[in-house]
Amino acid sequence: MTAQARAIDEMNPDGVPRKVLFVAGAGRSGTSTMAGIASKLGMHVPLPEVPPDASNPRGFSEPQWVVDLHDRLLKEAGVQVSDSRPGAWFETGRISTREPARFRVAEWLEPHFDVHPELVVKDPRLSWFLGLWRVGAIRTGAKPVFVTMLRPPAEVVGSKQKYYANKLGSAHLAASWLNMLLHTERATREEAGSARVFVRYEDLLTDWVKTTMHVGHTLDLQSIVHTRSDLIREVHRFIDPTLRRVTSSLDDLALPPRLHELAGQTWEELNRLADPDGDVTEVHATLDQLREAYTDLYEEAEAISKSSVVAARIAGARAAAESAEPLASGLADRIPHDVRAKIPPSLRRGARKVLGRERATGEQ
Repeated sequence: MTAQARAIDEMNPDGVPRKVLFVAGAGRSGTSTMAGIASKLGMHVPLPEVPPDASNPRGFSEPQWVVDLHDRLLKEAGVQVSDSRPGAWFETGRISTREPARFRVAEWLEPHFDVHPELVVKDPRLSWFLGLWRVGAIRTGAKPVFVTMLRPPAEVVGSKQKYYANKLGSAHLAASWLNMLLHTERATREEAGSARVFVRYEDLLTDWVKTTMHVGHTLDLQSIVHTRSDLIREVHRFIDPTLRRVTSSLDDLALPPRLHELAGQTWEELNRLADPDGDVTEVHATLDQLREAYTDLYEEAEAISKSSVVAARIAGARAAAESAEPLASGLADRIPHDVRAKIPPSLRRGARKVLGRERATGEQ
């Protein structure tokens, strides 16, 4: 047992029950800051961690194993990290119900409790697989608890465009923020009351002590509630108010009117969840209506954009064929002319098709 784990036991002679704090929310919304604070106050982020980079020089506080797992599962599901499709949740949900995946997550979690009884799992891809992690935690005898970070959608969009060089456009990123937050709220609703908390990024930067202690007491996280003064000083050095380096409003994004409206309404309702005693049925019902409205909007947009999808597919196929043309030409040039002359025309046409030099019959 480590010194840190022994210190926890000394504070609580009855033993600290196993818990996993899942830090969820859209990327660039303060999830790294929240997970970093929890870690510095005594909770354990399973190692190895994703190393810092220019977009997050103070570190991500996320386990590399979790990131790698989510990347593989998203690829298998055909879902992007910032996917705006409401139907994408069905694809990731199917994977979350698979027994081998649940076993694998529980098996990975188990040995980390030997280091500390309270773990932190954070990754911007996490929301896609909350059901998977909930089951995995419960199977280890741990209680899953959730923090969802809230940051204004325009700031999330601007930060992604600045630090991730995202080229998908403001409308797509705003839609993906809506999709992510509305479904994350719904996926954690059964924990409303004592096992989930919504935290504004601004509150965390303005008064991290008050905000984090609220998280600790609500979720009954002993590492936070009974933290030491030297760890508090360490977090003071970690927190930098200038971390909020992108500030903008929805008006700056020039979104389609209905998307603008839904993003604004959703942000307003999510903020109510972060207020004391705000996680109530009335707000849940409004968020359900907003989620349905967003699904309707997306389906309408999808229904009238088929031509754009087909055009993009054709353009992609054409680009692939053009890139294969030099290779095909190079291979043909290596075959002596007298040998090529003896190849039946039908075989030559078949070879050109394989090499991308001739479009298949009937392609439009």
